[in-house]
Amino acid sequence: MLIVLATKPGADQPWITDAVARLSRQTGASVAVVAVDHVELERFSAAPRTVFMQGAREAAEAAAGRLSAAGIAAEAAVRSGRTLEGIMAFADERKADLIVVGASTRPAVAERLLGSVPLELIKRSTRPVMVVTHP
Repeated sequence: MLIVLATKPGADQPWITDAVARLSRQTGASVAVVAVDHVELERFSAAPRTVFMQGAREAAEAAAGRLSAAGIAAEAAVRSGRTLEGIMAFADERKADLIVVGASTRPAVAERLLGSVPLELIKRSTRPVMVVTHP
């Protein structure tokens, strides 16, 4: 079994990593962590893609490090582009059995206007999606 943990660059959400560690211990699943830079076209970006890639790399490596500290082997990966598509493509490439993502931290109004990655994953993913909320 393989769990893909989708991390959000710039967000410190250790409870999600802790939930994945518990699930991995219970099921014997391996874990692959992915973060997506959310830069669709660099020329329209507020900063060079490398800035966003670095933030994504830090998020993925922090989650993988937390999992390692809990005794769970995890690999970290970074993808460029749109978040939703990047997560789904990574899960497809790895033939993941489950995608785990944190609940949206946006207010309800912003979620309705801007969308929510967890909700869109649930709607569009062909794989099971687990959304972890703050305890």
